[in-house]
Amino acid sequence: MNASLPDAEKPVLGLLLAAPRGFCAGVDRAIEIVERALDRYGQPVFVRHEIVHNRYVVDGLKAKGAVFVDELDEVPDGAQVVFSAHGVPKSVPEAATTRGLDWLDATCPLVSKVHRQAERQIEAGRHIVFIGHKGHPEVIGTLGQVPAGTITLIETVEDVAALDFPADAPLAFLTQTTLSVDDTAEVVRALRARFPGIVGPKAEDICYATSNRQAAVKAIAPRCQLVLVIGAPNSSNSLRLVEVAQRCGARAELVQRGSDVDPAWFDGVATMGLTAGASAPETLVNEVIDAIRAFRTVEVEQVRTAEEKMIFKLPRQLMDD
Repeated sequence: MNASLPDAEKPVLGLLLAAPRGFCAGVDRAIEIVERALDRYGQPVFVRHEIVHNRYVVDGLKAKGAVFVDELDEVPDGAQVVFSAHGVPKSVPEAATTRGLDWLDATCPLVSKVHRQAERQIEAGRHIVFIGHKGHPEVIGTLGQVPAGTITLIETVEDVAALDFPADAPLAFLTQTTLSVDDTAEVVRALRARFPGIVGPKAEDICYATSNRQAAVKAIAPRCQLVLVIGAPNSSNSLRLVEVAQRCGARAELVQRGSDVDPAWFDGVATMGLTAGASAPETLVNEVIDAIRAFRTVEVEQVRTAEEKMIFKLPRQLMDD
């Protein structure tokens, strides 16, 4: 990035700061689980997969003594292990227990709720149609809650058309918690039209934080020429925020931190929007704003569309005595 311009030479930029943004209750809980485990059990604490999808957060926990691994067989015998906020197939804690490992489950409680719903639908004799993104850790974890062959993954309206179940088949649908609210509603409408008897959850599975962050972007993006979303390239909820902003007519860019900000993006931009995915800490929001201040005079206006007061309990093993 170029050296900072003198203040007098910096064009004014209106910055609409979306709220809510950044960390959600599930992410707060997952990070606290790793930090408390380190305090209680000492270094190292092993974490299967990224605890949340954010490099800054992962690197910060590494510095405190967390060791991130891809698979359970990389965890040495007798070690403490934490499962990520995205959830894991049932086979993972079963394998950990078989090996005698001490494990903690940092799965977001809203993801765990989807897991329990999946079990109940199978017990009721229904086949599950699961709306989600193939290969995402949350999807892998949810598919691993039920026997193979009892759940079918779809992503789009076109996938609904390709399903070969009889119209009266006993079906249920569930969804990944970090999807686009609008896209998912379209897929659900298509499912209900094709399979009128399909059973859905009593309340939508898309989590409150995902919905709230998308709504906040919808409130600011129509007023902006550019929207920056702070988040990781593998963060589903962050990528959905980029898509929401683009649908509102704004140019949108995903950045991981301040060093990713390109001054060329701001040519002709009088008003920009800024938000952060549910795994991105407020530190990175401030870092991005500081990076922009190197070449523009920034006037910040926070636009709040919801209040969030959700708090999730920690695992009982980590509760203070």
